[in-house]
Amino acid sequence: MMNRRVMVKVPASTANLGPGFDTLGMALSLYTWIEMTIPSDGSTVIELHGDGLEGIPTDKSNLIYKVAQQVFEAAGAEVPELQIAMYSDIPLTRGLGSSASAIIGALTCANALIGNPLSDDALFQIASELEGHPDNVGASLFGGIVVSAWDGSRAEKVRIEPHADLDVLVAIPSFQLSTEKARHALPTQISMKDAVFNVGSSSLLVAAFASGNLDLIAFAMRDRLHQPYRAALVPGMEEILDQATEHGALGVALSGAGPTLLTLVHKNSPRKAELDAFLSETLGKHGIQAQTMWLKPCAEGPEITVSSKQQEQLFMERIKGEVRA
Repeated sequence: MMNRRVMVKVPASTANLGPGFDTLGMALSLYTWIEMTIPSDGSTVIELHGDGLEGIPTDKSNLIYKVAQQVFEAAGAEVPELQIAMYSDIPLTRGLGSSASAIIGALTCANALIGNPLSDDALFQIASELEGHPDNVGASLFGGIVVSAWDGSRAEKVRIEPHADLDVLVAIPSFQLSTEKARHALPTQISMKDAVFNVGSSSLLVAAFASGNLDLIAFAMRDRLHQPYRAALVPGMEEILDQATEHGALGVALSGAGPTLLTLVHKNSPRKAELDAFLSETLGKHGIQAQTMWLKPCAEGPEITVSSKQQEQLFMERIKGEVRA
């Protein structure tokens, strides 16, 4: 254990997919890398690499360190000091599961560091408790499309293999939107009519993914629980939700709590450039700068690499060629 170096590559995720509020998630081909070793000099060191990580603590109040300690505690192990390195291509607080990927990275990395005493299900339970919902963490842990439910004490899930013809186009606004702020925009009560609408839409969407019937996605991705109330937080969002399918999207949704907007697209669509331009131009018309990015559903969960601590190559050198920067 003392001589072990563990690195994990964890996918980003999108949650809700429209109507599946706090229950549907899909892993995406955008990644966070976390490495852990036990320092020989006995002191904790946390290195953060990449843009947008300013302000994240590099002491024992760091989320990755604290999550790792939960693994050690659950496994009956004592590892008070850690050397941690992290790089992320997942933008923070944009609705692409940055915190979930960090949690899953910390859990799987710490578990591998001490010989994997905890099952994936045990890690899933810890992650769901930490996040307060299982959608993002389930997708990042198991890959693919994950349908989940959590009753406050236990999470259950079913994983669906993403259709081979699905591509994903996201538009990532330049501003951050905290999940807390996005949740404050939601009403405390909804009508029975809207609840039934979302139950039907979410059920149909799961069936469409499971059966491979991509033609149903546009109809099934509609939502009345959260997107109408969050539209004011993302200028241009309402127009994009209404019109993206007219520009080549199979379906469209706010990604998680936003502000990122996500479209599902057939990989052979001849209208990809049109859709890309529509998203950028619509947000730009409302004064929002945004980066568009083509991604794929990620079918795999964390990729774990265990090596010797004596390996001389630096962390960023080991992931060079994989990162987007």
